[in-house]
This record gives sequence, C-alpha cells and structure tokens, in this order.
Amino acid sequence: MRPHLVRIVSLIAALLLSIHAVAAAPQTVYFSSADGRTALTGYLFQPSTPGPWPAIVMLHGRGGPYSSNDNEDCTFVGAGTTSPCNANTLSKRHAMWGEYWSARGYLALLPDSFGPRGKAYGFGRFTHGDPDRADVNETDVRPLDAEGALAYLRGRSDVLAGRIYLQGWSNGGSTALNVMIRQASQQGNQPGYRGALVFYPGCGQTALLASTISTTAPIAMFLGADDEEVSPAICQRVAERSRQAGSPVDVTLYPGATHDFDEPSSRRQSALGNQAAMNDALARAAGILDRWKK
Repeated sequence: MRPHLVRIVSLIAALLLSIHAVAAAPQTVYFSSADGRTALTGYLFQPSTPGPWPAIVMLHGRGGPYSSNDNEDCTFVGAGTTSPCNANTLSKRHAMWGEYWSARGYLALLPDSFGPRGKAYGFGRFTHGDPDRADVNETDVRPLDAEGALAYLRGRSDVLAGRIYLQGWSNGGSTALNVMIRQASQQGNQPGYRGALVFYPGCGQTALLASTISTTAPIAMFLGADDEEVSPAICQRVAERSRQAGSPVDVTLYPGATHDFDEPSSRRQSALGNQAAMNDALARAAGILDRWKK
C-alpha cells in the first residue's frame, strides 16, 4: 500500500477508536444505597436524544462491574480516589449493554456494589461459600443498592419516574429477583421497578428471599441450559411456582448456552450456543421493555 494511503487508513482507524472510546466511557455518578450508610459509585450511559428518558438499572454479577484484566489490584472505588477500576475499565458485557440501552433511548445506570465496600476486585467462579462475600450478598445488602439506585433515578428531572426497569446477571440476577420480592411488600405511593430482565441467576434457597416470587411487575428470565455455575432447572421451578401463584414470570431457556452466555469476549463466544443466546437476548430485550411500557 502506498505511504499516503497507509497514513489515511491509520488516521481513520485512530478516529474510529477515539469515537468508540468516547462512546464507551459513561459518566461517573455517586448516590446513596438505601442501607443509609454506603455511598455508591455508578456509571451512567446517557442517550443522545433529548430526555426525559425511561431508565434501566444494571446489576453486575459476582465478578463485579470491571474487566478481569484490570480489577486484580482494585479495592476501594469512590469519590476522591483514583483506581484502575473506573468508567474506562468496565467489563465488555457491561459496556455493551450500557451502550445498547442508551442507543435505544434508555438511560442506563450500572451501580458498583463492590468497590465502595473495598472489594472492587470481585470474586471468581465457584466462590459461593466465600465468607468475604457475606457483606455484599444478594439477599439483604445488594437489594438496598438497587433501591438506592431507583431513588436516585426518580430524583432526576431527565428520567421518567414511572418507567424504570431492572436488569441483572448471575449474582446480580438473584439480587434483581430479591428486589422484586421486596418491592411487592414495600411499594406504596412511589413507583417501583416496572419489570426485571434476569440473566442466569442463582435461584436456590440461599440465593432468594422466597421460593415463590409474588409480583405484579413482569419478570423475564434468560437461562443457559448448559450453565455450569447455577441450576437452570431450579430457576424454572421457581418461575413455574410463581406463575401458578399469579406472577408474570417468563423464562427463555437457551440450548447449549453456558453461564455468562452474553459476555462478548471471543473466548466465551466460541461456544455456538452462547452466540445464538446472546444474539437472541439482544434482539429481544428492548422489545420486551417496549411492551412493558404500554
């Protein structure tokens, strides 16, 4: 290739990379957990269209919100501190979904439940019994963070307070289910979450506040049939009991899909079942929320 063409191609590539970097860097915000003592850090993906917008809160899994390439030495993340765990080092999945929602006119908020509690490094696979996870658990700690995120969004003038949704993955999926369980008994005059998208949650007795979910707000579960970390069968039984009790809980089970099937890394997507599952979930998600808005 001629030298001047090489320079032009290089400039175009650099421009595209810079545009992607700008799009991938959400705004860092701070707000209070509903526990009344934890100042949370969150990452806000804002639409380019004029507001006010519907919104969605995204709950990370046990690995935390940051890339595993960057989080090993991370501990505390919060206002006034510098950390390699920040808006520029979110995991590919969280960045992908945040950009997905903002491109479709939703304000997306990703709260960090671990960094403000000194655990930004997250937790590896099969660490369910790790005692270090007790003070960031999915039953009585992280649901309060989700409720704090809801209050924060309701207080913003650019958010439609009656159209705020929830999305969670793995441990964050269990948290989302527990939020909906809590919401059914707590909701007063204030609007709660309008619905929840729940990806491969743990549904066992230690993960959920109740074995039957009582809710008037809809829940859509996305499960991998070959999940190696949690049991899709248990989640299917929870969903069936909940439907029989009158709760609107739907399940999509993906054959051949594993845990983290929507992680867009080449390693995770090398499984054909994961490719199909991720593509289908991305095709379905916005349509589901659009139906719930009506």
